[in-house]
Amino acid sequence: MQVRAAIERKLTEALSPTRLDVVDDSARHAGHRGHKHHGDGETHFRIEVVSAAFSGKSRVERHRLVNALLAEELAGPVHALQLATLTPDEAAA
Repeated sequence: MQVRAAIERKLTEALSPTRLDVVDDSARHAGHRGHKHHGDGETHFRIEVVSAAFSGKSRVERHRLVNALLAEELAGPVHALQLATLTPDEAAA
């Protein structure tokens, strides 16, 4: 399974987001120090998740939640995540 598809599936199943954008930024990092090629090259992602599951949680708690959900990917092919984690009210503002 492609990394992006796995990320989308896991976040959708766990967070029931009202919006989920997963952007593969790996090509922007090719050749940079620390960039490693893994299989299909999916190593760097920009993710925006809007979910009621984030209500009452700090930004750190939200990021920890997402990182825990994606632990398998972070232990393997994914080198970096850029996260925006919002509640539906925050996204509407």
